[in-house]
Amino acid sequence: MQSPWLPFEWIVAIRFLREGRLQTLFIIAGVAIGVGVIVFMSALLAGLQSNFIRRVLSTQAHIQLLQPQQVTRALRGSSDAPPGQLQGAIIQPPLQQSKSIDQWQAVLAQVRAMAGVKVVTPVASGPALVLRGNATKAVTVSGIEPETYFQIVDFSDKMVRGNTRLGGSDVLIGIDLSSDMGVDVGDKLHITAANGASSVLTITGVFDLGNRGANQRSTFTSLRVAQSLLNMPGGVSSLEVTVSDIYAAETMAQRIAADTSVQADSWIKNSAQFFAAVSAQTTANTAIRFFVGLSVAFGIASVLVVSVVQRSREIGILRAMGISRGQILRLFLLQGGLLAFGGALVGCGIGAAALSLWQQFARNADGTPLFPLEFDANLFALALVLATLTGLLAAFAPARRAARLDPVVAIRG
Repeated sequence: MQSPWLPFEWIVAIRFLREGRLQTLFIIAGVAIGVGVIVFMSALLAGLQSNFIRRVLSTQAHIQLLQPQQVTRALRGSSDAPPGQLQGAIIQPPLQQSKSIDQWQAVLAQVRAMAGVKVVTPVASGPALVLRGNATKAVTVSGIEPETYFQIVDFSDKMVRGNTRLGGSDVLIGIDLSSDMGVDVGDKLHITAANGASSVLTITGVFDLGNRGANQRSTFTSLRVAQSLLNMPGGVSSLEVTVSDIYAAETMAQRIAADTSVQADSWIKNSAQFFAAVSAQTTANTAIRFFVGLSVAFGIASVLVVSVVQRSREIGILRAMGISRGQILRLFLLQGGLLAFGGALVGCGIGAAALSLWQQFARNADGTPLFPLEFDANLFALALVLATLTGLLAAFAPARRAARLDPVVAIRG
């Protein structure tokens, strides 16, 4: 007797699955393993890439705007020289001097108003020497506006000693520079720029950027102090920009360069090899997920093909009783969808358990996790939807074959 709340196709589909419960269990297990692998690998790769990108971008902006480089233009020949003749056979590129961005305030306002831009901050930077007794060290002096620059590079978790205060005579230095020069918070530091200008600044904080080279070279002062020291009155050497979509940084950089006529270098361009490695990882993961999904689809299809052969007599009887081809088609599509959905539910559980175990046992030497993993609900929902659709698509060919069976031929066997 037909249940009052279940359509005919559901009742028969569930009955067929129950009768072939061994096949049903095997295919659900296969789908579960496939979905579990896809969920685990997707979450693992997302966490790994997020950790890599966070480390790369934690000490730099997404886009850096610079004054366009100077170029040498060839001089054409005089009026009595043959057409096209050049004066001089050797053309040398000019020396690239530190120059301020022309009308940088207007450029900053224009870029800040663009959609997708989060923070824009000016920076005045240049080479200098740190002097202490007979010891000298080549460094880079960067003058910043703390209230905006620290929104791009968060120093709150990078300070080892002291604080991030940058007044008129303050400076922040790296931990390796502090060790090499034998100075610490509260000590005076004599800094001399390439142009001969010098200043004595007080160390207010020591930071660790996670890179020895950066910790040896980097110093930060207020924007006004750097402008005075680097002979850049009122000017800045670069504008640092962060955007909402870090993967669209190169597109945004090209747009900024076209609109403002400044040189715009994105982190994607500056870290081309790293970005290529990240893209290769994504491509490899996509390929693995595709082939795992393909194997799951073939597994469901093979089970349903066998089911059609085994149940051809029942299908013939149903057709003789007046069941339409459409109902037979939907019956087998339902079987494929139910197998895939049931396996995907179990697979999501397997994936979540594997991620929990990974987070618990995969640790650094100091006991901290290798990198943070996020249990994204959208990932699990997407896995359920895609697995169910895969099951429906895999069931289409067997379902169509079942719907085309001639009832007389099917009953005769």
